[in-house]
Parts: sequence; C-alpha cells; structure tokens
Amino acid sequence: MMQYQIIPVTEFQENCSIIWCESTNEAAIVDPGGEAELLKKAVEKLALKVTKILLTHGHLDHVGAAKELADFYQVNIYGPQQEDKFLLDILPQQCVQFGFPFTAAFEPDTWLNDGEIVKVGDIVFDVIHCPGHTPGHVVFINKADKIAFVGDVLFNNSIGRTDFPRGNHLDLITSIKNKLFPLGDDIRFVPGHGPMSTFGYERMNNPYLV
Repeated sequence: MMQYQIIPVTEFQENCSIIWCESTNEAAIVDPGGEAELLKKAVEKLALKVTKILLTHGHLDHVGAAKELADFYQVNIYGPQQEDKFLLDILPQQCVQFGFPFTAAFEPDTWLNDGEIVKVGDIVFDVIHCPGHTPGHVVFINKADKIAFVGDVLFNNSIGRTDFPRGNHLDLITSIKNKLFPLGDDIRFVPGHGPMSTFGYERMNNPYLV
C-alpha cells in the first residue's frame, strides 16, 4: 500500500510529495521544487530509501532541487515528457527571472511518455501525458490506491495557467476532460499547489470546467 506526505516548499508553496511503498520502504520524491535540506530531513525522519525522483513538468518551481537530490541519493530522475526539454535547458535563466537559487540545466535520466509505467517498490504508477500547462507535462496515477499527482494541470477549483511559453488552453482542457476525468470521480489528486481534491468534485464544480 502507498503512503505519502505533502511538503510545500519555497515561496511559491508548491506541493512536493514524498511517496513510499509500505512493504518495501522504497520511496520517490515528486516535484522537488526547492529546499533540498528540508526534504532530506523529512526522508530521514520517515526512515525511507529514496529510489527515484519524479517530475511532472519542467518549470523551475517543480524541479529546482531535483538534480541535487538525485545526486545525493544516487538515483535517477524520471519525467517529464521530452517536449519540456526547452524548460529544463533554460533553468539558469528562470532562476534569475524568479529570484531562485541557481539551478543548472539538466536532463532527466528517463523521459516519460503516455502509457508508460513507473514503479516505486510494489506501487505502480501509470504515466499520462497531459499537455497544456506545458507541452511535456505528465501526471502520475496509482489506480490501486485511487490517487494521482497532477502537477499544475488541475487544482482545487482552478486549472493550470497557459500563458507561459508553449502553454495551450485548449490542450489543457482536453487533457483534463478526456484523459483525467474518465479515470473516475473517486480519484483523489495532489495538485502542484494548494489543497487536494477529487476528479469528481472538479468535474461537477470547477468553474473553469463546468
């Protein structure tokens, strides 16, 4: 069974999630946007073995500590989809633009594509390519535990911005309605910022989608 802890990091308060498999104690860190030392302490307190870093998309506030943590734990970075390469290539410029500590450009060890799976211990995550907020955005969903980590695609009563480079509003709405909502109303999701919700609640109540 999967367990998780959500840790908001940096002044942007993005949700970084530590997820782990109870039976193996193996863990992954999803979207470590910054504050690497805080995340290391959380992992240590939970006594977990980090085996992967997972990224939903290439924006600085979701990847800022990814390379540092991957190097520290000697693990690979998975995701996003390769269309977000341009964002990872300009991380140093993003740091200057947003006043973040310097982050060097990097590439993940594995780009992810729609329909692939990622395992963390005995937990299986389906990878869903959900472009719109960024062209290479992916979502990780654990169907067994009915929980998804959706990055900046969907929020509680809101949706991801599409005014960044290569954002596309129509693609975003299509991703949400055609790829996420059909997975079931009872799927809980952890957004990139803010409180959790369910696909069912957002399908019925989200003012940007009804």
